Amino acid sequence: MIIARAATISAVAPSLENLLVVGVASSALFDLTESDAVFHAEGEEAYRAYQEAHLDEPFGPGVAFPFLRRLLQLNSLGPLVEVIVLSRNSPDTGLRILRSAAHHGLAISRAIFTQGRAPHEFMPALNMSLFLSAHENDVRKATAAGMPAGQVLKSSFQDDDDPALRIAFDFDGVLADDAAERIYQSGGLDQFQQHEATNVVTPLDPGPLRNFLAGVNRIQRLAEDRVRVSVVTARSAPAHERAINSLKAWGLTVNDAFFLGGLEKAPILDVLKPHIFFDDQRGHLVQTVPCVHIPFGITNET
Repeated sequence: MIIARAATISAVAPSLENLLVVGVASSALFDLTESDAVFHAEGEEAYRAYQEAHLDEPFGPGVAFPFLRRLLQLNSLGPLVEVIVLSRNSPDTGLRILRSAAHHGLAISRAIFTQGRAPHEFMPALNMSLFLSAHENDVRKATAAGMPAGQVLKSSFQDDDDPALRIAFDFDGVLADDAAERIYQSGGLDQFQQHEATNVVTPLDPGPLRNFLAGVNRIQRLAEDRVRVSVVTARSAPAHERAINSLKAWGLTVNDAFFLGGLEKAPILDVLKPHIFFDDQRGHLVQTVPCVHIPFGITNET
C-alpha cells in the first residue's frame, strides 16, 4: 500500500531585521493644522466627521516629509528602509493618512493606529531606530522608556529638488550619551575640556540615535553620493578628539564635522540646509530647517 503524504509549504514571513526602520506619527509626516483645530475646538466626534468628509483630500507635507521622502527613495537601490506610521488616530480616522501617503508617492504600507494611546511601546517589536512625532508627551514617554524618539518642531523650510538626503546631528545627548554634558553642567567649560582631554581615548557610551546613524551608514555604503551626514556640535579643540574617537570606536562615520566652540549653530545650518537636524537642546534649534528635539539627558531633566 502506498501512502501519499501531502507536503506542507509555509510562506516565509517578511522581516524588518536588516532594514532601517523609522516610525512616524501623522503629526510629523503631514500638516495637520486644520484637523487639529477641529479636534481641539469641537471634540472627537466632530473630528471623526471632518476626516470622513475630507477623506479624499490629501494632507499637505509636514516637517519630516522632506527627510522621509528621500529616505524612502533610497529603496530604489534595494530593500533598505521601512517607514511605518505610528498614530494616535483610530483606524477609521487614520484612513486619510495612508491615502495621503499614496497621493504623495510615499511607499508606506504599514501603520499602527492606537486611538489616543501613546504608540511608542510597539517600537521594539518593529525594530525601530527612530520615532518622530510633533506630540511632546509621546516623545518624552518614549525617551523615558529608553527608546530613540524626537519631537519635530515647526519649520519654515522650503523643500528643494536635490534628491540627495542631508542629515545633521548634534553629538552629546544625541549620538553620545550625556556623561560629558554632565561634567560641563557641574564644573563649567574648563573642567569639561580637561575631562575630555584626560579621557580622549575612552569612547563615550552611545546616545539615543547611535543606532539610527549606524543604519544610515549601512545605506551609505551602497549610496554614498545620495546621503550626506554632518555633526554640528558646540565642542571645540581639544574636546573634539574624543568625539571623533568615539565615532571610530562605534564603527561609525560622518562626512562633515563642525566643532563650533559655543558659536551659534544657525548660520552653519542655513548653509548646510539639512533635511533634518537632531539636537538635545531647544536653544540650538531653528525654524529655517526641519529640526527635531531629542529630550534626552541632563539638559532635559525637570
